[in-house]
Amino acid sequence: MSLFTDTEQDRIAQAIADAEKATSGEIRIAIDKHCQGDAYEKATEYFAKLGMDKTALRNGVLIYLAHADHKFSIIGDLGINRVVPENFWETTKIAMTAHFAKGDLADGIIAGVALAGEKLAIFFPPQQGDINELPNDIIFMDKLKN
Repeated sequence: MSLFTDTEQDRIAQAIADAEKATSGEIRIAIDKHCQGDAYEKATEYFAKLGMDKTALRNGVLIYLAHADHKFSIIGDLGINRVVPENFWETTKIAMTAHFAKGDLADGIIAGVALAGEKLAIFFPPQQGDINELPNDIIFMDKLKN
């Protein structure tokens, strides 16, 4: 059985598309079953592996979730980290955690994507000729490892 239904995956992809309409930033979701060690370190590894550090404005965001281990992290690229305040992602993490605590992973991710999009729009509004530089689908990292 898949972690998300097809409908939930479509809702998540649509949430990413909707969030990205208000920003030049790029948002991706990476899912693992397990995370040995620190979720932030794993997210950082995947950020590079997925080429998220290659966006034009260096304004990509990765939401990483290791569902079986109840770990997640949100990381932004250098362009974001240069201009946002410390603890920029804390309210997003809190909103996501509230959904995760109820066992609602899909809505937790959707809430995180929406809040990330709102925050990115402040610092990275849409630009003329902006293109979608990264796919909006969920990346199941366990499947990439095989």
